[in-house]
Amino acid sequence: MAHLSAEIEVWGTVLYLEIASPIDNQGALSAGIERVREFTTHVDGVFSTYKENSTVSQLRRNEITIDQTSDEVRDVWRRCESARYLTDGAFDPWAIEGGFDPSGLVKGWAADRCAEILLANGAVHVQVNAAGDISLRGGYLEGQSVSPWSIGVVNPEIRKEILQVFKITDGAIATSGTYERGTHIFDPHSGLIAIGAKSATVLGPDGAMADALATALMVEGRDGAMWFSQPELVQYSAWVIDRQEDIAWSVGPDIGQD
Repeated sequence: MAHLSAEIEVWGTVLYLEIASPIDNQGALSAGIERVREFTTHVDGVFSTYKENSTVSQLRRNEITIDQTSDEVRDVWRRCESARYLTDGAFDPWAIEGGFDPSGLVKGWAADRCAEILLANGAVHVQVNAAGDISLRGGYLEGQSVSPWSIGVVNPEIRKEILQVFKITDGAIATSGTYERGTHIFDPHSGLIAIGAKSATVLGPDGAMADALATALMVEGRDGAMWFSQPELVQYSAWVIDRQEDIAWSVGPDIGQD
């Protein structure tokens, strides 16, 4: 059996990895972590809005068109279009000052890609935690037993207080709120700070969509509950802390809430 963890400073935060395998393949797991390290640096170079020469920065300055970009950039672009449609524009990377900014989706997208890299390098049990955008595979291995990963959502105002715990074997969970960067999410309809929720957590099969939905719920609050009745989002759930009433509400299928 092999069990490794690692921290990677990237994207203005710390990416935490925890991986395990029931067989002794530590060398392969270590190689997987190095591949993830290389990939995250690549993602930063392509999607960062702070790097002058990134592909996204060139798009924002209209120096190139989306058709002139790589497959991965076009993939993120299409996912942003889908999320904008499914949230009635509450998630809109094109409504941000300066032009296209996929930051509200790309971290969840990249976490899923990191998980795939680790699985391809021998990991069976995987947690990739990109500061609230988390991809999980295979459950948590402890000794000879496997249980779902336990992911806690903390109080945005009292960081040491865990308000809710979710049990997930395979999938993604994304939380948006005032945790790391303060109040940083803007309402694309008004251009003002989002006031729909204090914290929004979304669970589902795809990290990019979970990330985008959590961002959009920060904007829309309770009115966003209707999105989850759409066929495309039937596998997604949300747990949201209201900004005004300071109470929590949820929508979607029960997938391991404690």
